[in-house]
Amino acid sequence: MELTTIKIDKPENINFILGQTHFIKTVEDVHEALVSAVPGIKFGLAFCEASGKCLVRWSGTDMAMTELAKKNAYALSAGHSFIIFLAEGFYPLNVLNTIKMAPEVCGIFCATANPTEVIVADNGAGRGILGVIDGERSKGLEGEEDIAWRKGFLRQIGYKA
Repeated sequence: MELTTIKIDKPENINFILGQTHFIKTVEDVHEALVSAVPGIKFGLAFCEASGKCLVRWSGTDMAMTELAKKNAYALSAGHSFIIFLAEGFYPLNVLNTIKMAPEVCGIFCATANPTEVIVADNGAGRGILGVIDGERSKGLEGEEDIAWRKGFLRQIGYKA
């Protein structure tokens, strides 16, 4: 068995969600969940089929995000994984619970805009995601000034009153 890391290739400010699912119906159900959760959402979605033709199945409302999803899903080629790229101005926070509620979705590995590497195991016949490296190491503990910044930032971007 070979272990490798695969870097998610994306623009710096673009958020994505990486998860595990179990059925070909994922593409349509997750697409419907996203457009129902946030009207007008712009995204691309790709799913790595794990049996049959073993294709990367895809959908989306934004061509650039869909191309990112297809390219990164194929680079991963990990059975029953899915990846969603959200266009600028759309955030995982607004869709994550809706995605988790899709009957096919088993779990989420990450939801981030950070630089991310995916740890993949390859046994020669198939690939599986073991986990992710999301962003950088911790550099210290939050202090009073950092707490004030965090609270101000959340209010500035409209997530707290």
